This record gives sequence, C-alpha cells and structure tokens, in this order.
Amino acid sequence: MNTLLLKISSIFGAMRLLLVLIVSISTLVSCENGFDQLNINKTNPTAINPVFSLNNALINSSFNQSSILYEMGIVQQLVTPNSGFVTGANFNQDNRDQTNGNWVKFFQSAIRHTQDVLNQKATLENRPNLIQMARILQAYNFMVLTDTYGDIPYSEAGKGYSELILYPKYDTQQSIYTDIIKELNEASTALDASQPIETADVLYGGNVTQWKKFANSLLLRAGMRLVKADVALAMQTAVKAIEGGLIDANADNAIIRHDANYTNPIGVTLNSTEAANLYLTAPFVNQLKSTNDPRLRAIAVRYVGAKSGPEQKAAIASTDPAVQVGMPIGYDNATIGTKVTELNLASFYDFSQVDRTRMAKILAPTFLVTASQTQLLLAEAVQRGWTTGDVAELYNKGVRLHMEQMALFDANSTVTTQQADAYLNANPFDESKALEQINTQYWISSFLNGPETWANFRRSGFPALTPNPYPGKTIKGNFINRLTYPNSEISVNKTNVDAAISRQGADDLDSKVWWDK
Repeated sequence: MNTLLLKISSIFGAMRLLLVLIVSISTLVSCENGFDQLNINKTNPTAINPVFSLNNALINSSFNQSSILYEMGIVQQLVTPNSGFVTGANFNQDNRDQTNGNWVKFFQSAIRHTQDVLNQKATLENRPNLIQMARILQAYNFMVLTDTYGDIPYSEAGKGYSELILYPKYDTQQSIYTDIIKELNEASTALDASQPIETADVLYGGNVTQWKKFANSLLLRAGMRLVKADVALAMQTAVKAIEGGLIDANADNAIIRHDANYTNPIGVTLNSTEAANLYLTAPFVNQLKSTNDPRLRAIAVRYVGAKSGPEQKAAIASTDPAVQVGMPIGYDNATIGTKVTELNLASFYDFSQVDRTRMAKILAPTFLVTASQTQLLLAEAVQRGWTTGDVAELYNKGVRLHMEQMALFDANSTVTTQQADAYLNANPFDESKALEQINTQYWISSFLNGPETWANFRRSGFPALTPNPYPGKTIKGNFINRLTYPNSEISVNKTNVDAAISRQGADDLDSKVWWDK
C-alpha cells in the first residue's frame, strides 16, 4: 500500500514538474515576443530638424568668460587686479585654462553643429537656404577662431564623426581667409527668397534679406581685416560686400537673444563668481568721460564707498558720469592700493564697473555683427578711396547707431537723440584724424564683443593705447598678439600643432597672426 502511494505521489510530482516547465517555457516565449522593443525609448527622437542644429550653433556663438579676461583686457576695457583663476591680460601671462575659451566654445559647441547641417546637404536639396545659412554662420565662427589663434584646423575640422578625421590638419590663416571670403560670397548669392523659408531660425526667422546683409557685413569685416596683409584682396572683398548690401539699421543686427534657458555667458560671469572682481579700465572710462559721451551713463555703475564685494549694493550705486573712476591697468592686489589711496577711494571695490543690472545682466543680448560696426567700416572703406560716399556722414551714422543700440541692452541704458546730437556737435569728425576717430569709435561700439574689438585693434592700431605696464609681463612685444593653443589639443594632436607652430612662430602670446604681420 505504501509502495503504491509512493508511486502515485511520484507520478503527481513529475506531473507538477512538467506543468512548471510548460508554464516557464510559455512565459519565456511570450517574453521574447516584442523583446527587441523593450529597450527602445518611445519618446526619444532618432533625428531632429537640422534648423535646430543651426540654432544650437547660434546660441553657442556668444562670448564666454575667457573673453573678459583676455580679449577685453588686452584692449583695456575691463580689468581685474586679482590673479589665480582670473590671471590673464592684466598680467600679460599665458593662462591656458583661459586662453582655450574660444577654442572649446566655437569648435565643440558651434562648428560641430553647423557642420552637422552641412553634412546633410544631400538630403536637404529642398531646403537650400538652410545650407547657406549654415555656411555663413560657420564662416563667422571660423573667423573668430583664426583671428584668435592664427593657423587652426579648418578644411578637416568638425569631421570626426562624419569622416573619422580625429586628428585634423591645421590650415594657414591665409588659406582660411581665402576660403571664408569664398564661402560668404557664394552663400550670400545662393540665398533665395523663392525657396522654403526657415522660420524656426532664431537669428532672423529665416529672413533671406537679413541673412544676406549679415553675410555681406561679415564679408566687409573680413576684407578690412586684410588691409596690412593683402590690400588688393582687402579692397576687392570690401567692394563686393558693399555692392551686396550691408546692415545699416539696428533692426538687422546679428543678435543672440538670451532668456532664462539660454543666459548670456558674460552676464552670468559678471553676476556670479566674478561680480566684484572686474572693473572698467581708466583708458575706457577716461575716453568716454573726457568727451562727455552719453554712453558712459548707459554702461557704467560705481558703488561709491564700497569696501568689499558684499557692500556693492543698490543703495550706493551711481550711474552719474561725473563720479565714474576707471581702474588703471598694470596693478595687482598688492599694488592697486597705491592707486586707491591716490584717487581717494575706499578700496578697489570702489572703482567703476559695467552695470550688471543693465548692459551686463544675464538676459542681455549678445551682438555678433552690428549696424554701427558695419557703417564705421564702410566709412573707412570710403576714406581709403575704395568706394564712394560721405565719410563724415557714415562716421556720424555709425556713432548714432551704437548710441541707439544701448536701449537694446536695457531701457534704462537708452541714449536720446538729443544726447547723440550734442555729442556729435561737441566732438565733430576731423578728416585729418579719420582712421583714428573711426577705429576709436569701433572700439567703443564693439564693447563686450571681445574677439572683434581685439581683432580690429590689432589690424588698425587704434585707439592709441599705452602698453600694459605690469612689471612681470612675459611677452616680448607691447600687446598680446594671439592666444595659445590649448594643452588638450597639444597632447592629442601634437604632430599637426607642431606643423602649425613651425610655420607661424612660437606658441606664445607674442607671435603675430598672418594678417597682423
């Protein structure tokens, strides 16, 4: 009996085991159905509209913190007495944690996006304007990079993903400018209002006329850059740009409009970690103050009597031009005290700053190419005899346009028509000083656009600034002429970097770029 029960129990046990196996196999089979879909994110896009890549490049074309410490410092507009992290132009020292700023920003965050659009040219035949817009913006970004460093990766740049070029060669600046000019000419000509309009474009909403003006104004800038290197090409390029139509109103400015999601990098820096570290320079403040320039009130603020950063509060803030005091350059934390005492200030926190509640607020726009800059360059082209026009009229127009531009930063920075009239009447154009006046105004109208201010200062020689007197400066010349290649680039692409250095000269702050020699 017990044996029979054991057999029956064994039979039922085997049946239970078989049932478990059948259920398990059935479950596995059912799990495999659709298993290939299990790890697919249903909401993650596999492709994006390429106009958004263009927008990404546009947003990342704004200037960053390193531009404050080098370009704006080199042209003596902003300065800090502090060293360490903010070491830069005030000490004429090679701080490669900062000189890499344009390299990282423009190669990694701008050019890779414009190149992504251009890589899709074959599939965007029905959207030709988008391709031309990408070419124009890419030319702008490459111009900033080559003006900063000289020879750079150009023909092979941005092709690591598409063509697996991980170690791009460096092209000469001369060949880069030749191609930039070609790109701008071709792209401007190819823009066609009868083709689909890229309304999602955040710069001009796809407006073809405005993109053409942007391209031609950038082309004029490129031409004027070459006045010392190749005057024939400079003239030819400028004339072509003028014939194509230039930006001549602030409504056509190439502006990056920042918001809470895409804040102004300069504004963020000046409103956070470096809020109490950067000051308007004595040369810049004195230029505006000595001519009763209404832009000083629009730009500057002084926290009168402040003895520390926390004391820089609204209650003691003054925008009165009469009380503004620029910080002299060439002094550090240990020596600035002598100037503080001499000027009867409370501390170095008592010097004037760019107003971070107006012109340098975190939502302030970034201006890439403006009507004021363009009309001043046009005035110079006329002065050089390259085209026709009234130099004085164009000069006055360029000055007025920048004064009008002040209101685009903040309503409280508005310069009135009456103030502009009074300024121009008191400081009339003098043809015997034409190039000096035009380019000194360009220096003012390009304030906060560090790369452009510095580039135009090098090519024109104006304004006539006194070289940095800092006693420990390491460069051999009077001013910093170029920024050095990033250590990261040297370590991973050394062969091509060395080839560029052998052509261009030592990788230091004293070597000059091709168009500046």
